[in-house]
Amino acid sequence: MPKVKKSLAPKRAASARVSVKRPLREKISVNKVSRSAAQTGLNEMLRGVDWRGQLYDGQVVLLDQTQLPQKVVYRNVSDIESLRSAIISLVVRGAPAIGIASAYGIVLYLVPFAVKAKKATALEKPFKHAFERLVSSRPTAVNLRWALERMRDCFERHTTDLTAIELCARLLMEAKRIHREDAELCARIAENGMALLPVGGGVLTHCNTGALATGGVGTAIGCILYAHQAGKQIAVFADETRPLLQGARLTALELQRAGVPVTLICDNMAAHLMQRGRIQAVMVGADRITANGDAANKIGTYGLAVLAKHHGLPFYVAAPYSTFDLSLKDGMDIEIEERHADEVRAPQGTVFAPADVQVANPAFDVTPANLITAIITERGIIHRPNAKSVAKLMANGHSSPAI
Repeated sequence: MPKVKKSLAPKRAASARVSVKRPLREKISVNKVSRSAAQTGLNEMLRGVDWRGQLYDGQVVLLDQTQLPQKVVYRNVSDIESLRSAIISLVVRGAPAIGIASAYGIVLYLVPFAVKAKKATALEKPFKHAFERLVSSRPTAVNLRWALERMRDCFERHTTDLTAIELCARLLMEAKRIHREDAELCARIAENGMALLPVGGGVLTHCNTGALATGGVGTAIGCILYAHQAGKQIAVFADETRPLLQGARLTALELQRAGVPVTLICDNMAAHLMQRGRIQAVMVGADRITANGDAANKIGTYGLAVLAKHHGLPFYVAAPYSTFDLSLKDGMDIEIEERHADEVRAPQGTVFAPADVQVANPAFDVTPANLITAIITERGIIHRPNAKSVAKLMANGHSSPAI
């Protein structure tokens, strides 16, 4: 696949309750940052996924995140097996981003069949194959299945009234809509969440939740970036995030490029910094949130929540509506992805352990709702989340965005 390299020099520079979002067109108060002002300072942000070309010659463009921070390599993907491999190997990662990529992947697979067929019904079998190949790539992040199910709904709505190629064009429109909506969701989450962050002080974040992981400015990192743009004197502590170092390789890079003060720490340093008063809040993302408010996120998040509780610090989770899985009662029902042992034994190809030592490598853990101070969504903020408050926020239907 073609590769394009670019310079990577960083730019310097009580009871449960729900806060309901304000209307989209409401004027933003002076102590908040407008989206245009925020975007001015975020133009240099790296983007993890995009579509390039038209219907017949389109490709999914992925920023290879396994190459960061040493170099920027864009990979042009034109078939679903390459896309599936890219998702599994974390070339593209982050729950919203892999959902967007998979939506584009459906189009990639169907177009060659569509040019040979007239009736859209001829695409039913190919669609099912593409759906199954992509949905099985990573099991924990619900956004992947959510995006594919949305594409399936679109497919089923138009099978009888469009030709095969017209249906592919409609599916591409839907995939692009999912992409655009995620950018809007991120902006709304950032607007809602920045107010919760301290006027000054340390904010700890884990893994990577920025533009690389989403279709927009990010979730947890988006809140931090908007707070920084609004003038809050925030200093970010980024966990390295073992074993694949997403915090070190990706989050530190994104924050540097955005001009946000960031200090990289080893995962096991968080307790010490909390004890010494250098951290005032914890802000993380999520890959799946269950009906009672339990949240699955990158391995190590649960431990941070326990530490935050012990030290009396707020622990915030930022995620869009598409991350909620109301079919699961609680976090114990979430399937946790177990990844290859060599990610621990020999990360980045460097051998750290005996080649035959047994390894446990769960990619995610689950933070119970009672350790979460608030869940920040584009619809509003769920304070002290529980089944009742989650249900109230999602009452208008969890299959459509509040935008």
